[in-house]
Amino acid sequence: MREIDLFDDESGATVFRDVIMLALAGFVMIVMLLLPHINPRAAEEQETQSPGNVIIELRWPDHIDADVDLWVEGPGDSPVGYSNKDGTVFNLLRDDLGRDSDLTNLNYEFSYSRGVPSGDYTVNVHLYRNGGHHFPLPVTIAVSVKGTDDSSSQRVLNTKLDLLREGQETTVFRFQLDDDGDLIAGSVHDLPRALRSRSKL
Repeated sequence: MREIDLFDDESGATVFRDVIMLALAGFVMIVMLLLPHINPRAAEEQETQSPGNVIIELRWPDHIDADVDLWVEGPGDSPVGYSNKDGTVFNLLRDDLGRDSDLTNLNYEFSYSRGVPSGDYTVNVHLYRNGGHHFPLPVTIAVSVKGTDDSSSQRVLNTKLDLLREGQETTVFRFQLDDDGDLIAGSVHDLPRALRSRSKL
């Protein structure tokens, strides 16, 4: 009788362990099946929509400690740059000071427009400070246009130039866009026009 009781106790313990292990294995299996659905990956084909329609970008070498400023003016608007960061048409979204107050090593500035008003556009660059005294200082300027909120931006202008002295303000592009946001043929030139101070270049 005693042996039968001991045998029954061991059988009960074995069955209990088996049930617990099966329940645990089932729980682990459910978690593994649900894991991919808890934080699904973003669709790779999804594009990042830019916040504006006319995008002006300024870049200069990341290793150079220099403060280069982007100045833009849209149709019927006031110039937009570091001392006036928003206008009716454009907003300056990044004022890069070189290495001063910068958490990244990237050197770039960019402005975005709200909508694509037809008319004259002006893009200038100004070398405010060149702490490393790297001359000539190469810069790259690009203009992209996104006609509608659903369309992707198309680069319409791109150039490189050298800045030769502190305080230099250079007109990079003057151009016209039509009512559809298309670049008007023959409208692109770089006739100097001051934006930062409205003084002569």
